[in-house]
Amino acid sequence: MDQFVFLLIAIIVIYIVIYRKNNGENVYKFIVNQTGNLYNRFAPFSFKEVREKVRSLGQDYTVKEYTSQVLIFAASAFFISFLYFYSIIISVIYALLSILAIPYLTYLRHNRIYSEFIFEQIQVYTTNTIMEFATTQSFVKALEGVYDSGVLEDPVRTDLKVMIDMAYANGTIEQSLDYFGGKYPFYIVKNMHQLFLQITNEGSSDASESLENMSLDIDMLVESVYRDRLDRASFHKKFIQFGIVLYLMVMLVQFLLGVDTYREVINLIWVQLILHGIVIVNTYFLLSGEKYYNENVGAE
Repeated sequence: MDQFVFLLIAIIVIYIVIYRKNNGENVYKFIVNQTGNLYNRFAPFSFKEVREKVRSLGQDYTVKEYTSQVLIFAASAFFISFLYFYSIIISVIYALLSILAIPYLTYLRHNRIYSEFIFEQIQVYTTNTIMEFATTQSFVKALEGVYDSGVLEDPVRTDLKVMIDMAYANGTIEQSLDYFGGKYPFYIVKNMHQLFLQITNEGSSDASESLENMSLDIDMLVESVYRDRLDRASFHKKFIQFGIVLYLMVMLVQFLLGVDTYREVINLIWVQLILHGIVIVNTYFLLSGEKYYNENVGAE
């Protein structure tokens, strides 16, 4: 009871301080704005670009969704940690720590969405370049056709324009291929560029068969990538469920020992250290799984 009173007083004090510093403005908006300012100050520049692209794609969470995420994380962490320690103070600390994980998870999610978007753009780039080349029989003209068609979006479209300008400035396509391939080191880009470089340098009376085989390779790779995404999404759900079950194994321990006996045992320092270790290891396991799921998109 004393812990609950202490927690309630702390919440009231924090609210009053924020309210007074905010000159009466809506406290919720104030917290959101301050969080956004803090993010813009410390987030890496490259990730800011990723975040803006995710927003433009309409796949960023809304304020309501972020709020729901905060409440779910905090409530889940509070409930689970309370099952471990039966301490309101410790549970509040874990609830706050769980909220701190949300920006990291958002970072991983945004990078995954951006990577998938870039791969889709590369798919469009390679497929349309091959189609344009079949008509123009010129690699640079094929690139110009793809650029003028408007099927690509930034940043790939801008890099394609740089690639075209470099080809005209240098009189060769080698530097252009190195530039684009360095920015987008995908398997299909490398293979297609090698094929066009060979055709350009050595000449070919009929490259239609090679281009058709290249198109088939791209189609097979794309199909494989999308199948992999579905499999990973299915596995991800099962992984999260498994991670939650690991946290709740403490309920089995309490069932075997009895709740009263368990609450007596957790007063021992070494037992509390073990329980904290279990929570930390389980959390690390979940975060590592999230990192793997979001980083290994299977496209490169």
